Amino acid sequence: MLLLSLILAHLIADFYLQTDEMVINKIKNIKKHVGHHFLANGLVLLGYYLINYNGTSVFGSLIFPLFFIVISHFIIDMLKIKLLETIKINNEENLKRVSFFLIDQLLHVVSILCAGLFFLGIGFVEIHDFFLGDEKLSTINKVLFIVIVIIIATSVSGHLIKILLGSLPNQLLTFEGKYTFKNERQEAQYANNHTGNRALSEEYNYTIFSKHDLSRGKLIGYIERLLVLVLTFYSAYPAIGFIVAAKSIARFKQMDDRNWAEYFLLGTLTSMFIGITLGILLREVLT
Repeated sequence: MLLLSLILAHLIADFYLQTDEMVINKIKNIKKHVGHHFLANGLVLLGYYLINYNGTSVFGSLIFPLFFIVISHFIIDMLKIKLLETIKINNEENLKRVSFFLIDQLLHVVSILCAGLFFLGIGFVEIHDFFLGDEKLSTINKVLFIVIVIIIATSVSGHLIKILLGSLPNQLLTFEGKYTFKNERQEAQYANNHTGNRALSEEYNYTIFSKHDLSRGKLIGYIERLLVLVLTFYSAYPAIGFIVAAKSIARFKQMDDRNWAEYFLLGTLTSMFIGITLGILLREVLT
């Protein structure tokens, strides 16, 4: 329960307490970010210490693991910032940015596991039994695990997909269609010394755009991955095809643009992959 609570605290501090401004200028807001981790993990460790107090040392059960997690988080964040500044990844190298994001999150989870191993008496056996053991999980562990999976399926995966796809020009985000109109006008004989018709032909090309609501698309992505997760949990794989069909119908006109179609396909496949993977994981752990 404690390990899941600490992982949940990390996700809350990283994806809910951290604002977009803090993400953009992380070096400027590093103290505030570390403070969020200190608060979230401190509340978890304090609650666990008070509930399970049996004469154990406050240093070994609360202070040492808290400072270990906070300091390790600070070191990991600083190393990532300095490394990104050194490598200077441009906006088009999205796969590298995704790799840094995944490694960063993995290192944070590893630091939490190390805190549990060194200070809180959580060993590899307990972790192994949680995922592969035959014993059923307690209700509180099931609830914590489900909440963690939901956060990963929504906020975490949404951030990952955003990094992977990068930013598109506005015309691709809001492209509605291209239309062409022709206007032809012919006149009768216009002079005694000229024969035939004089004609005037004009052609007008229009590209239609509409304002794109990013928050609406973000919400659609959240619901999509949660639906895929639930359908995978119940092995209802054919129903996932209806979700893809519904998205394709809604964006039918935009499929005329190849760049937008590739963007749509990459985002949809990534979202489906994450939803199916998390659904399988949830089913294997809970059943």
